[in-house]
Amino acid sequence: MVHSQRWQSQHTEWMSCRCRRQARAFLRLMVLVALALMLIVVTSHWDRAQAQQMPGPEASRPEAPSNEGIATPGGSVRPPAGALNLAPAAGSVRRPGDPAAGTGVPPPDHARGNQSISDEFWSRIRHGESGDVVVQGPETGVLIQSAGEDWRLVHNQQVTRYGAMALLGVLAAIVLFYLARGRIRIEGGRTGRVIARFSLAQRIAHWFAATLFVLLGISGLIILFGKWALLPVLGPPAFSVVASAAMQGHNLFGPLFFPAVLALLVLFIKGNAPRLVDLSWFVKGGGLFGGHASAGKYNAGQKIWFLLTIVLGLAISVSGLVLLFPDALADRMQAQLANLTHAIAALIFIAAGIGHAYIGSLGMEGAFEAMSVGTVDENWAREHHDIWCAEHKGEATTDHARAEVSAGAAGDGIMRGVRP
Repeated sequence: MVHSQRWQSQHTEWMSCRCRRQARAFLRLMVLVALALMLIVVTSHWDRAQAQQMPGPEASRPEAPSNEGIATPGGSVRPPAGALNLAPAAGSVRRPGDPAAGTGVPPPDHARGNQSISDEFWSRIRHGESGDVVVQGPETGVLIQSAGEDWRLVHNQQVTRYGAMALLGVLAAIVLFYLARGRIRIEGGRTGRVIARFSLAQRIAHWFAATLFVLLGISGLIILFGKWALLPVLGPPAFSVVASAAMQGHNLFGPLFFPAVLALLVLFIKGNAPRLVDLSWFVKGGGLFGGHASAGKYNAGQKIWFLLTIVLGLAISVSGLVLLFPDALADRMQAQLANLTHAIAALIFIAAGIGHAYIGSLGMEGAFEAMSVGTVDENWAREHHDIWCAEHKGEATTDHARAEVSAGAAGDGIMRGVRP
């Protein structure tokens, strides 16, 4: 009997070590692959940046126009005044619809063929009216796509401005909260008894999605804000390498985010349904400022984060895939809408993700262990998820190795064994 118990204890410890080794090896492999791909992208673009220097702001700034009619933000892009009012020189070739060719007299109402180059004619072009062209294809007959100017103004003046304000606001709120509240400690102290919380499958899916979230978030922020934040600091040559690497890395890892979101949906949907106790949790502010707020497996804040993850993750994934294949779209307006959807959803996701990352690591003692080893201390479970703790109180044990093995094996199936 003693020999059998000793063998079981050794087997449990061996399984625990094996699970930890497998998880660590998987994470190392992901990091190495990401670093290798990023190194390849940076190296491939370095020589190009050295050979082709990016012009400075002064070099790329157009000379001041000498007459009216040049494009202004939000205004018309009409040609300069008088550009179309040229009278034909004497003896010149007769233009279609020009009865006075060679006489030096301008055509009536500035005729162009059998149409008048008037405000009405230019307005039709300015608003995207299609004409006849030799090369057929989507929008080939459109001379000016006016929605492009609207998209540029919204993207550069609204999305970037308010997106930066939202991100800086979240960071400021976290700093203020930390200074006012400090780290949320386990009030009763650690008991040494742990309860299995997340399976190995759930933890792998979480860290896979989190790794992609960080890579895509950083590269996306470089693409969105790099011109204003990094270009003045790094200079054109270095910034061209960083921006190109960010774009290539974003396009490379982006398609992987869609299956990662689907995995989170399948593995974490159980227990995330709304309950009446969630209303009480909201009223008490989740207990972040003191007091106790009851919760089941997931509290109301975690359920909202899960909903945001799925909705915003799918919006980002679908719009990103659309932007990867613009030639398959019917017109440019679809790409412009996809671009705005992608940027707005990503900014909201990143802002909420910063708060989630803070609470799950530095902000709350004992929370990180749930996703690192799959177990939580009994007192932590009682203070933050008392209803769930009461349901699994009989499983609390001081044998951490056995608890880790139990957590690792709980959800190896798609939904089977995922702890409620």
